[in-house]
Amino acid sequence: MKVKRISLWSVDLTSHEIYYMAESKTCDTVKSHVLCLETDMGLKGWGEVCPIPHYLPAFADGVPSAITEMAPEILGTSPFGVDAAMRRLDGFLQGHLHAKSIVDMALWDLFGKATEQPLYALLGGRTNVDMPLYHSITCVAPDEMARIATEAFATGIRQFQVKLGVGVDWQADAERLIKVREAVGDGPLVYGDWNCGATKLHATRTGRAFSHLDIMLEQPCKTLEECAAVRQATGLPMKIDEGAFDLASLIHAAELGVLDAVALKLSKFGGLSAMRRARDLSVHLGAEICSECSWGSDIVTAASLHFAASTPQGALMNTCDLSSYVCPRIAPDCPTRINGRIAPPEGAGLGVTPDLETLGTPILKLD
Repeated sequence: MKVKRISLWSVDLTSHEIYYMAESKTCDTVKSHVLCLETDMGLKGWGEVCPIPHYLPAFADGVPSAITEMAPEILGTSPFGVDAAMRRLDGFLQGHLHAKSIVDMALWDLFGKATEQPLYALLGGRTNVDMPLYHSITCVAPDEMARIATEAFATGIRQFQVKLGVGVDWQADAERLIKVREAVGDGPLVYGDWNCGATKLHATRTGRAFSHLDIMLEQPCKTLEECAAVRQATGLPMKIDEGAFDLASLIHAAELGVLDAVALKLSKFGGLSAMRRARDLSVHLGAEICSECSWGSDIVTAASLHFAASTPQGALMNTCDLSSYVCPRIAPDCPTRINGRIAPPEGAGLGVTPDLETLGTPILKLD
């Protein structure tokens, strides 16, 4: 069984509400790419990648060029032995991990379909029946953020990511976190996320204002060393996101004492193959894992859910239902959240079937 055809689509995903983040980062309407690898036996494997602006060293419009460049190596590839196939791609084209993640995902989907197994079975076996979700709260006025948290709490959500840094006002950031903490009460997980947009001073002053509360910080500064300085000054636990992108960065974060939790994102690591290695190391280092991607709709959400479902119990902090934040929905059979939790799709491979009418006309077809 070999890959004989490559098809690529571009889909604009629009957030139900604009996400405001530090350093004037926003997430409103962004471009996602959907890949289909079709074999000579008629099986189709699907992948998706959506690098939001200003977040990854990645350019969404570069995905078609990268796929075209890799096409001679992709065509003729067997879906059996995905790790070996991705190592060959790494030797063929250095870097471009976001573009490789979409290929890796589609190959895993094919592998699951060819063996008639759900993806979580191939990633180590199902250890979680369903997984807790976190809800990301856009950085707006503190009272509005508390209202959003209250509404999400009523749906069963018990983990809350509070975006910070708009306006560069440390007192406003402290108020945002304090009010969200008060809105959801004791017990739920609350963490403030600057997306690398804070200075050490800003993050330290903010953290000290609520150091008596049960609140975690997420990647306040650009470097791991700066994050470590904030953790030491505030005594608050730390989740690393942008600073975790390969095995060496995970080891370095652990050495600095900031790897209490970590976001493992498919587009950053280059797909499920690399994410499995990162997961094994993160578990060894004692970090709790958030299984997700940078952004996207149903296909990338399905991949994240299978990864989360196969993560060892006790090591999974949460996952993200990315498709619930955007429209259109690409695959109508993708699962939805129930009482703040979500389960992976059933069926072989990813277990989702994209709607071709929603995808429209491919922007690229190669065979």
